[in-house]
Amino acid sequence: MLIKKLFTVMYNDRKENPFRIIAKSYARYKKHGWSGMQQRLDKEYSQLGLSEINYLGKQSNYARWIEENEKDILDVKQLEYNPLISIVTPTYNTEKKYLIEMLESVLGQTYIHWELCIADDASYNKETISVLKEYSEKYENIKVLFRNSNGHISEASNSALSLARGDYVTFLDHDDTLAPNALYEMVKKLNENKKLKLIYSDEDKIDENSKRSNPHFKSGWNPDMLYSHNYICHLVMIQKKLVEKVNGFRKGYEGSQDYDLLLRISDLLQDYEIDRVEKILYHWRAIKGSTAYGSSEKEYAHISGLKALQDYFIHKNSAIKIDNGLLPNTYKVIYPLLKIPLVSIIIPTRNGYELLHKCIESILTKTLYSNYEIIIVDNETNCDKTLKYFEKLRKYENIKILQYHKTFNYSAINNYAVSQSNGEVIALLNNDIEVINETWLNEMVMHALREEIGAVGAKLYYADNTLQHAGVVLGIGGVAGHSHKYFSKNAYGYFSRLQIVQNYSAVTGACLVVRKKLFNEVDGLDEVNLTVAFNDVDFCLKLLEHGYRNVWTPYAKLYHYESKSRGSEDTPHKRKRFNQEVEYMQKRWLKYLKDDKSYNCNLTDKYENFNLNLQT
Repeated sequence: MLIKKLFTVMYNDRKENPFRIIAKSYARYKKHGWSGMQQRLDKEYSQLGLSEINYLGKQSNYARWIEENEKDILDVKQLEYNPLISIVTPTYNTEKKYLIEMLESVLGQTYIHWELCIADDASYNKETISVLKEYSEKYENIKVLFRNSNGHISEASNSALSLARGDYVTFLDHDDTLAPNALYEMVKKLNENKKLKLIYSDEDKIDENSKRSNPHFKSGWNPDMLYSHNYICHLVMIQKKLVEKVNGFRKGYEGSQDYDLLLRISDLLQDYEIDRVEKILYHWRAIKGSTAYGSSEKEYAHISGLKALQDYFIHKNSAIKIDNGLLPNTYKVIYPLLKIPLVSIIIPTRNGYELLHKCIESILTKTLYSNYEIIIVDNETNCDKTLKYFEKLRKYENIKILQYHKTFNYSAINNYAVSQSNGEVIALLNNDIEVINETWLNEMVMHALREEIGAVGAKLYYADNTLQHAGVVLGIGGVAGHSHKYFSKNAYGYFSRLQIVQNYSAVTGACLVVRKKLFNEVDGLDEVNLTVAFNDVDFCLKLLEHGYRNVWTPYAKLYHYESKSRGSEDTPHKRKRFNQEVEYMQKRWLKYLKDDKSYNCNLTDKYENFNLNLQT
């Protein structure tokens, strides 16, 4: 039955080859059973823009999440501040069914202080025109302007904006719908913090029958993610005078006109003026012809987005270049390396010849960046083979070996090495790391030199090419976990997060690049409370406290043969030390661990796979 569904739906609907997904799903079944196989199938279908299919006759995870989390969306409380919200909607030959669903979703809002401002872009569909006239005549707060000529979405949106009288504006596509609590939740957030000028929400997709699927639970304000693609999308509410200040939408950016608007407005805002509502407030119609249907739809949108990003950065620094990203509708910002500062690559070790040799040789033979020194910190090595290797390495002018004759303390060892380093930039590297791509250090230094950036992390793989590290998510397992752990090498990740540059609250110290000035500014690694574990997370959070953003890049790739040199927490002493470090982190950083701004409360805090946070 399962195979039949795959063949029928995939071949008839999308002309996709089902054998690829069947093979992947069966591999998942062998490791994780039927539930794991269903998760794999759900993931594959969502990437194709198709609705969830109840393969195993069970309720889908998302349907369960809706039941658990949306029971009280119609319950509203009186708000102190009730601004008028102008909903801006351009229409053009909208199918009657979808147009009415859009209109009714606005009329069904639990928040009543709104106006719907519609500009019809010279539709010739009589049903479209008839429905718009009917609703505008029946409801005073639905205003319709009929344009005489078709100007495409930017001009039509600006025409709709000209009708707006509200203090805030939000945007609704002509065939999408709002959740009943959409405006209420936005204004509620505004009541909690009246300094906010831009608020966005989570969203999902609906098919032609309004069946919901593919929820996007978004990161909090994440500038580097926005520079990689428009993750904010829907629903977004913006202070109207900001929209007016940038003169609304720009002609010539159709397809990514909303992305262009967000970029220009974000330039006028401080980080504390932007926030999100971690609830599904917008339903994006995924039908043929819509960007929501798949990345192959409206390819001109990608070109428009590239142009918008180029325009955004041109006035900041004309040397900054924008390139296509690794996936459709994603981008890569290339920051210029106007200088090539000395990088001190710090590698603690004790014995471990095979690992160390592989690490050092990969740096020497595969690193394109030329201006670096390697500082090996020898923590009382007694292996003859390793000691002989040290003698060989001493012949290199840019390699020095420091002696550290104390009990192993990862934080203290690295702090000592930094104090002995000459570099403007520090690269912390485990001795069980192996370089994959030649530009790894260029990519990391490029970000580390940006004034606003603190620590820079890399994409690390296990020996079997599954993911070991792609940024650190706080709160998982009590303290922190590695994003997308064990995902396949070429996986897109949760809404492309494995393939784009973005901000994370923390990155692993196994491969971390930071300016030496910042390392010293936050007093380096905590060698008192965190001798082995979590010192990298603590370090990154100290950088956040000092106002810097940490960033992760998929363009720096290395292998990490995790903990092979140090071993696992397998003795009573090690377990006691580890538990003490957990307790320290939970006490010191509780606020951050409970609310990771780069994650979402609707996603699991038990696993690193971005699954939904389900109660049962």
